[in-house]
Amino acid sequence: MLNTDGSLPFRTVTVEYAKKSVITSIGQVERNIYFLQQGIIEIGMEAETGNKIIDFSFSGDLVSSYTSFLSQEASDVYLYCLTDCIVEVVPYAQLHEAYQTSLLSNQFGRLATEALYMKRVRKEKDALTKNAEQRYLELIKYRPEMIKEIPVHRIARYLGIHPESLSRLRKSIS
Repeated sequence: MLNTDGSLPFRTVTVEYAKKSVITSIGQVERNIYFLQQGIIEIGMEAETGNKIIDFSFSGDLVSSYTSFLSQEASDVYLYCLTDCIVEVVPYAQLHEAYQTSLLSNQFGRLATEALYMKRVRKEKDALTKNAEQRYLELIKYRPEMIKEIPVHRIARYLGIHPESLSRLRKSIS
């Protein structure tokens, strides 16, 4: 849990979302950062070729439509609950108010930004330098819960391949 001991100078609120809930919609301004205590959240966007899955967040992750959160402009991504989820909510206004008076809050913001940036850079590099099989093998290694809990068609969309291709890939490596 993010702020159980009260050491951060902002309050969080714990919220539960049911499976298939949309936390943030495309076009909505993101007003919160969420610390995912339990569950899986899909981050995706609409493209001319259809729905694209950008990433998944798991228990222990910070998740948000972060560019919308920072700019306070309309989100170009959605946050969708693949399972029942429990999140701690950090509102934009409270966080920015705390930034004005607290070094700890500023450190929290910097570390959160750095973590999200590093995750994004790794994913971009992988997309440019690794094929679907290599990316899938890394998912098995580093995120085995993803393989067990996320439907195959969503994993395929995340990898940028057709479900049939993923089925063949899974068959060839087993």
